[in-house]
Amino acid sequence: MEYNKEIKSHIGVIGLAVMGENLVLNMAGKGYKVSVFNRTFAVTEKFVNGRAQNKQIVGFQTLKEFTDSLESPKKVMLMVRAGDAVDQLMETLFSLLDKGDIIIDGGNSNHSDTTRRVKYAESKGFLYVGTGISGGEEGALKGPSIMPGGSSQAWPHIKDIFTNIAAKAEDGTPCCEWTGPQGSGHFVKMVHNGIEYGDMQLISEAYAVMKDMSGLPNDKIAEIFDIWNNGKLKSYLIEITAQILNYKEKNGDYLIDKIVDRAGQKGTGKLSVFNAMELGLPLNLISSAVFERSLSYRKQLRVSAADFYKRAPGKFAIPEPQEIHDSLYASKLISYAQGFDLLKSASDEFKWDLNLASIARIWRNGCIIRSVFLNRIADAFESNHRLENLLMDKYFRDEIMTSLPAWSSLTAKAAIGGLSLPAFSSALNYFYSFTTEKLPANMIQAQRDYFGAHTFERTDMASGEYFHENWTGEGGDTSSRVYNV
Repeated sequence: MEYNKEIKSHIGVIGLAVMGENLVLNMAGKGYKVSVFNRTFAVTEKFVNGRAQNKQIVGFQTLKEFTDSLESPKKVMLMVRAGDAVDQLMETLFSLLDKGDIIIDGGNSNHSDTTRRVKYAESKGFLYVGTGISGGEEGALKGPSIMPGGSSQAWPHIKDIFTNIAAKAEDGTPCCEWTGPQGSGHFVKMVHNGIEYGDMQLISEAYAVMKDMSGLPNDKIAEIFDIWNNGKLKSYLIEITAQILNYKEKNGDYLIDKIVDRAGQKGTGKLSVFNAMELGLPLNLISSAVFERSLSYRKQLRVSAADFYKRAPGKFAIPEPQEIHDSLYASKLISYAQGFDLLKSASDEFKWDLNLASIARIWRNGCIIRSVFLNRIADAFESNHRLENLLMDKYFRDEIMTSLPAWSSLTAKAAIGGLSLPAFSSALNYFYSFTTEKLPANMIQAQRDYFGAHTFERTDMASGEYFHENWTGEGGDTSSRVYNV
């Protein structure tokens, strides 16, 4: 398509890897004219003359030509790797853009970097948006879940484009809404990815139970996942798990049985854990999922350890499919409860005023963790804006209590038989601790006071008063300052 300089593009996209390329096609398919630029011009040429041919997509060799092609206020979306590349591009764009123009980072940047960039861009007269985008290649092309945040003045200028290209929920509403200021959009995406880590680990453990404890063949396990995908567990990850289990190579072998048990990760799960630790929140299940990926990667060491210990084959009490279903369902609820707890704490800490019901709705379609019970989560936060934790909602309390007998039974059977279910057991232990009125932390406080004079509170005194005991009779009465990191 010949470029007409008189007709400016609605938006420009820098970076034509998988996500960038498909987002551009999505935008063009919704009627927007899009300018594109890639550091390597050959990539731009290949795209413009290939998948983008005869569409409202124009490629440029220089950033000046690229920015000159945009309507005002100019909207430039960066689909590049998080890190220094974003900062370098920002600096270059500042010299090519006008005051009031908008830079949008659509990568997986750390929320603290985005907060810094928002402040920096605004100090120079520009607007900056950090937006989480979930859905992978297919979502980018057909409609992803989009989580923008940053300079609020930018939202009216990008809202139509973002809501039009976003996935639509069953009720027709776009899976895109403004999250809040600073790096809130990227924080929401980070938590999404943390929950995704948990979901994937839980599903893999349910698969292990059916394969190793129940001895079921792949096609039967796939059939069970298909059935589950028509009920409470209906979700994208359950759906694709059934498809993966049924997938055969040309020779008739199941591909899943030939894939090495070594899982990679790109860091957003780790970021969720780091941020939970900074905010002093338990993220047990998601942490377990992250650590299990790390352990899976040490394949050769695990092979050596298996030979070194030579454990006898496990003798399992065979669980019923419903028992596995209830355990998976309850554990998934814990994963989402922990994720939303992290969002709430970050919102309070950074004064973002996140709308948790709105975030649940954003995730109903387009993203990797889309699932049927996100509507229930949205309802819970909508009906009670002061809800401290999802587990304190009556509906989810009833769901957990109904699943608890099967959940605890399956976890015990696996432990006795020697099958590792770290995410299932982590979720269960979180629930038990969460619902325990008195934990053994009094012993920890006594130990801390004994060796470090860190003080403790007393059950027979007012809350907030701290005491130090001279446990050995040899210490003094000086105590450490009270604080909780």
